[in-house]
Amino acid sequence: MAHEREPLLQQRQTGVGNACGAKGSSSAPAPSAAALPSLARTVLKFLMWAVFLTWAAGIFLYPTKPVQAVFRKWVGLTRDSMFGIVGGIFLTFSAPILIIALLAYVYISFFPSEHVVEKRKLRSLSFRLWTFPVLVDGPFGVVSAVEFIGIVLFIVFVVYSMTYYAVDAVSLVSKFDIPSMTESELILDVIGLRLGAVGLFCMLFLFLPVARGSVLLRLIDIPFEHATRYHVWLGHLTMALFTLHGLFYVISWSMQGRLREELRQWKEIGVANLPGVISLAAGLLMWVTSLHPVRKRFFELFFYTHQLYVVFIVFLAFHVGDFIFSICAGAVFLFMLDRFLRFWQSRAKVDIISAACRPCGTVELVFSKPASLHYNALSFIFIQVRELSFLQWHPFSVSSSPMDGRYHMSVLIKVLGTWTEKLRSIITDVQEKNGGDSELQCGRMTACVEGPYGHESPYHLMYENLVLVAGGIGISPFLAILSDIIHRIEEGKQCMPKNVLVLWSVKKSKELSLLSAVDAQTISSSVSDRLQLDIQAFVTQEPHPPLEDGIVGDDQKVPGMFVKNGTAMSGLVGTGDNFWAAMYFLASTLGFLLAYALVQVYYVKPHNVVAWWYLGLLFMLCMVAGVALPGGLVVLLWHLSEKQRLEDDKWDASQSPRAEQTGPLAAAGGGDDDAAPSVSLAALRTTRYGCRPNFEAEFAAFAERAGDAADVGVLVCGPQGLQTSVARECRARNLRRGGVGAAKSRSGAVFHFNSHSFDL
Repeated sequence: MAHEREPLLQQRQTGVGNACGAKGSSSAPAPSAAALPSLARTVLKFLMWAVFLTWAAGIFLYPTKPVQAVFRKWVGLTRDSMFGIVGGIFLTFSAPILIIALLAYVYISFFPSEHVVEKRKLRSLSFRLWTFPVLVDGPFGVVSAVEFIGIVLFIVFVVYSMTYYAVDAVSLVSKFDIPSMTESELILDVIGLRLGAVGLFCMLFLFLPVARGSVLLRLIDIPFEHATRYHVWLGHLTMALFTLHGLFYVISWSMQGRLREELRQWKEIGVANLPGVISLAAGLLMWVTSLHPVRKRFFELFFYTHQLYVVFIVFLAFHVGDFIFSICAGAVFLFMLDRFLRFWQSRAKVDIISAACRPCGTVELVFSKPASLHYNALSFIFIQVRELSFLQWHPFSVSSSPMDGRYHMSVLIKVLGTWTEKLRSIITDVQEKNGGDSELQCGRMTACVEGPYGHESPYHLMYENLVLVAGGIGISPFLAILSDIIHRIEEGKQCMPKNVLVLWSVKKSKELSLLSAVDAQTISSSVSDRLQLDIQAFVTQEPHPPLEDGIVGDDQKVPGMFVKNGTAMSGLVGTGDNFWAAMYFLASTLGFLLAYALVQVYYVKPHNVVAWWYLGLLFMLCMVAGVALPGGLVVLLWHLSEKQRLEDDKWDASQSPRAEQTGPLAAAGGGDDDAAPSVSLAALRTTRYGCRPNFEAEFAAFAERAGDAADVGVLVCGPQGLQTSVARECRARNLRRGGVGAAKSRSGAVFHFNSHSFDL
């Protein structure tokens, strides 16, 4: 092919030859070859949208009589099949989720670059639906236009469904000549039944956001830290419906004078009440302890009680039986897949390459990782320290750029509570006892890691103009962003940001030393020519600068300690190798279906098993068997593949992060300083004391610098009050520009609000 291109290039450069000849044999196949992947991608997207919209429309219209008539006919057709009624209900409500997940694996595996590029080519209206804050105050926090539409649709679905069911129940009961007391009891029973049904439909979506490595979240590029908000909202809605469901039955049974008898009842045929009471009790305990005031003050109580989700799910299956539980089984199955994979990943003991106790009350941990484990600058990981708690996992934003080194990843941890206080004590005790000697005693602390999780595409690289607003330790992910941008420019890689403003609020000036955590601490002249970086720091609780101007002293480093014979972070994560993740999903799903088929053919039907609760138990056991047996075999093969890859890569666990750095950035701090003058990030910082950032003035100045019709990406990481203030300013400026649907030609920059969760 190379020798065919040369004459053609010469013809184009010299002007010799005609256009028709240039479109001859060498370039004729190109359009069809390029069109094939595009066609395949379009077909996949169409199939996913078709399945999703059909499934969503069926759920929304399910209360109507025409849809229920079609559903009853469909269930009747599947009654005599191998899977029976359960198969019909499962295919209707749960199978579409699994089909979309399978197509999503194919889409992400074969079109990873297109998946990212598409995000950069979004139209203004689409972009602003995701990034335009509609609500900035209230119980939901900052809500974008798309999130607001979702909230409205869920509210409409619940209100519409319950209104339809209530009217239908009253009209049905009124047709019979029964006493008024009995009529009231029947209405309560029917409405209670319908509340439970609507709650099950909401539960369809409840478990999807908490599957941390879910391919569905990756497909629509919603990171887990954002999806947890949807889980919280859906959790409130689902538990409210289930509570009303139980309350209506309790009132009805009390009116009939048989409350105790009904609560203790565990039927063989029909709904078993006692398992429902146990499931609801577990759900209520999780619900109450997850409320923000309780969760904020008693995190450990929230964490431990939330493990009751196992009791909640299992006894729900006992309560309603297999065929009703199959309505929400698809979402529960995806959660089980994610949970099992997280269990495998979290078993590995991870090397802590170094630990630092910073004077500002922040701990920095640097973990070893395999080169094959990829992440981006907005990723985060869950960390467990077994010496502190065997059950607690805490999420932290990654503070290092993926370009800082192939074999390490660092996090910054603000010392705020009991867990972080104990962590700092362990590090400082080891440092004091060893007197700074690098030959430290091992075995003092064992760390396990889950993740990384985060955005599928690094959206901070999609804007030429970028505003980063941080509060305190919220600067941590922005340190990774700054390092990532600087590295990319130095190494000549694709990088959109050219104009970056950092607004950082801290309480005390000693926190400013966190800026030194950026690996790329100096910016060469070649970078400064292509990147306009302005760092504005605001010290809110000090009216005047101290004598040391925020530099409190050197950090106390504790290198290479704790884990003896430790390993790198495991690559067994849903956001890792797409091929193995897809094989794990496929094997587990087929294993689940095969297990259920075998149970039906060789146990249920021959032995005439009819107890609803027992069938629900068998259904759950088949789900577990599918994940643990064929799924576990794939995970084992995946683990062996990762182990072989580490050996082939000749990974050195003792390699330090700083020693990894090569290329222009490393040279910038070395012998090439004379040839390439550089400036430190601290030198670019402007510090103001005794005040907070004036977002109206700062955004106005930045908009003027960015120019008219410019897209400005705004990313916030900090307390809820800070996010609210920034979102309010973004909304105000965009509304003044001409509304949500304003044309790009109108004057003024468009501010796209994005947030990075400060408190998961």
